Amino acid sequence: MTIRHVAVIDIGKTNAKLALVDLQTQLEIAVVTRANTVLPGPPYPHFDEEGHWKFLLQNLTDFQNTHGIDAISVTTHGACAVLLDAQGSLATPVLDYEYHGPDDMRVAYDIIRPAFELTGSPALPGGLNLGAQLHWLFANDPSLYARTAHIVTYPQYWGFRLTGQTATDMTSLGCHTDLWCPQASCFSSLVDDLRIRDRIALPRKATDRLGQLSPALAAQTGLSRQTPVACGIHDSNASLYPHLISRPAPFSVVSTGTWIVAMGVAGDDVVLDPARDTLINVDARGAPVRSARLMGGRTYDILTKGVDIAPSIAEQEAVLHAGTMLIPSVVRGSGPFPDSDAYWIGEEPPTGSPARAAAIGFHLALMTAYSLSLIGARGPTVVEGAFSRNAPFLNMLAAATDRPVIATASTTGTSLGAALLFSDGVTTAAPPNDRTIMPDQRSFWQSYAKSWKTVVTSGPL
Repeated sequence: MTIRHVAVIDIGKTNAKLALVDLQTQLEIAVVTRANTVLPGPPYPHFDEEGHWKFLLQNLTDFQNTHGIDAISVTTHGACAVLLDAQGSLATPVLDYEYHGPDDMRVAYDIIRPAFELTGSPALPGGLNLGAQLHWLFANDPSLYARTAHIVTYPQYWGFRLTGQTATDMTSLGCHTDLWCPQASCFSSLVDDLRIRDRIALPRKATDRLGQLSPALAAQTGLSRQTPVACGIHDSNASLYPHLISRPAPFSVVSTGTWIVAMGVAGDDVVLDPARDTLINVDARGAPVRSARLMGGRTYDILTKGVDIAPSIAEQEAVLHAGTMLIPSVVRGSGPFPDSDAYWIGEEPPTGSPARAAAIGFHLALMTAYSLSLIGARGPTVVEGAFSRNAPFLNMLAAATDRPVIATASTTGTSLGAALLFSDGVTTAAPPNDRTIMPDQRSFWQSYAKSWKTVVTSGPL
């Protein structure tokens, strides 16, 4: 069976999306989205799984009627698992990882939490460590453990609803869960300490076929009963996958959205500092990847207040000459300076001004460049997602790293990467319309970047 049109279920932290990707052109030919609104509870803030499911089924039906669907793939945000009862229903609502309830049991959790050297998972607040979520959920509801028959990571939850097959995948387990040892490619000791080894589904590679569409869903949507469903992949690793199978190493990929996630392929062999939000991810092939994170999209939204401005190069350079800069961190608890408070050097530009837009882009680029240095990144930097069209970000990232920056034409490489799980590890077309930004060699670009780095490294932040 020739697979050309892949429907991709893409559940991000901010939006849920269904995209139809043409594997021959590597373009999205249809896209629909809905907000990933967090429901307040009871019993705690959780995701709207049934709302997403109705949205997905309706649009799978529409895509099939309009274009035809050959296969289905899934990509989702990390730090998320679903607990299922024996009937395959939710044993408990799916916890929002930004909820800080798990922090109440942090001391007890840290006693059983495996070392960073084994898992590559830094200690993170709220439910960002999936193991902390599970620990808190079982302690918070003593009856939950008995109700839980299966635990699946988030991409595989949607795969389960499509096929009835349970699994976890290595990219999701490798996303700062504390549950996986990337170097050994096996579960960590935490699985036994939480007593879930007989409940957590077996890990598979993202490229594996999970199964075929269930007969009931085939009848409901009009898709073929033989429609294959991929195991599924964590969204940052979905962004990495197209480059992993098409670009020569070394290089790095910066996936941008609510989170900016930097991943270095074949970079320098550096020792990671978990206190600066560095970690080990696991790629679609199951290999460890040095990575770093910061909440870039959230920072951008806070600072811009929804007012998007595209400053000209002259307006960008005016900010450089004025020396106006933002020192981290706007969102505490993540990024290379998680415990610092943000402040401005120079007069804070007004909301909606080109100067503010330029300064914000520079700030996020410099944070990203610093994170790339922490993971030993070498070679060109590929920027995928929301910031691939942000000129101040791209220009400053090239200047600060002194390496080429490749801005992808698509703002959502996650969908393409998930679709390419059906490509058997090869691409069928060159990525269309990518742009290369070379470092600006004029001294005031480098001077600005060096001044910012001097301030952030001169003492405690």
